[in-house]
Amino acid sequence: MDRYLIELPHEPEKLACARAVKILLETGSHFLTNADFGCSDGDHRAWTIVEAESREEARSVLPPIYRFEASVIKLNKFTMEEIDDIISHHRGK
Repeated sequence: MDRYLIELPHEPEKLACARAVKILLETGSHFLTNADFGCSDGDHRAWTIVEAESREEARSVLPPIYRFEASVIKLNKFTMEEIDDIISHHRGK
């Protein structure tokens, strides 16, 4: 299964923050139980990482009202060997 970072923006007003959280709570969304919010620091977005079979499946954890606003980014990690191969490949060019 792949890992995806979901980023959900909302309007910068305090009421918009409260509404966003309320919608997520009312839907019983898995997203909210694992989300981190930046609102207290003036960054009105929420983030969570989910495991899913596809980008669409990851997006589906969100309530329908937020699905098109959210960014869903597939995550990966690199090994030192992979990075060394990339660097050595580009040195020859």
